[in-house]
Amino acid sequence: MHDVTTLLQAWGDGDLGARDRLLPLVYQELRRRAAAHLRRERRGHSLQATELVHETYLKLIEQRGTARNRGQFFGLASQLMRRILVDRARAHLADKRAGRWARVTLDEGLVTTRPAEVDVLDLDAALTQLAAFDERKSRIAELRFFGGLSLQETSEALELSIATVERDWQTARAWLFKTLSGGGTSS
Repeated sequence: MHDVTTLLQAWGDGDLGARDRLLPLVYQELRRRAAAHLRRERRGHSLQATELVHETYLKLIEQRGTARNRGQFFGLASQLMRRILVDRARAHLADKRAGRWARVTLDEGLVTTRPAEVDVLDLDAALTQLAAFDERKSRIAELRFFGGLSLQETSEALELSIATVERDWQTARAWLFKTLSGGGTSS
């Protein structure tokens, strides 16, 4: 953890060697988080965890010096993962609207029960709506859902107490559930 923070600070100060040494330290954690998130994606998505990590890391390079510690780094990475996934979902939707997809009817006997999936565009819209009246809760939900950050990591990334993060996460999660299940959008 200390090495990541030291390398981030050196990279922020212009040391490109620090950037190159950083990737091996964070790669497996980024890949684990990307894989966890992609398991919640719609069936048939074409993005692999490795590809999501690589796209995210390329965008992180453009943000040189923005993150000064491990928590901020993974917070920024989760923001970027969200943008990548939302952009991909929008492109997928545009392809469907352009008639590039054919509808097929499935035999109901072939369908298995699976937990309800949340559309990434619906989630993005709900997080944006939540941010309009409570930016902090929206940010916590983004870090937890898209970044896969733990309560401790979210606390570090946002420089908040764990108790505050936990309380806000419970509220945000309940609001998102209500909103995404069609129960309204009131705060």
